[in-house]
Amino acid sequence: MKVGQVIAEFLIIFLIAFFVSSGVSFLWNLTFHGVSQVDWETSSRMGIILGVIGPYVISRSRK
Repeated sequence: MKVGQVIAEFLIIFLIAFFVSSGVSFLWNLTFHGVSQVDWETSSRMGIILGVIGPYVISRSRK
């Protein structure tokens, strides 16, 4: 697997996970706390974790 493919997969998975978790945290805070606030720390952490694990799992399944 080439480095460019790994970086592209990381970015795609990171962006998807980041935006989904941002949206979920926004809706959670709006619904249950009445505050329109996004938890950026948790969203970025989830994006990084899934962005690292995703390409690894994809590369392992190709072998």
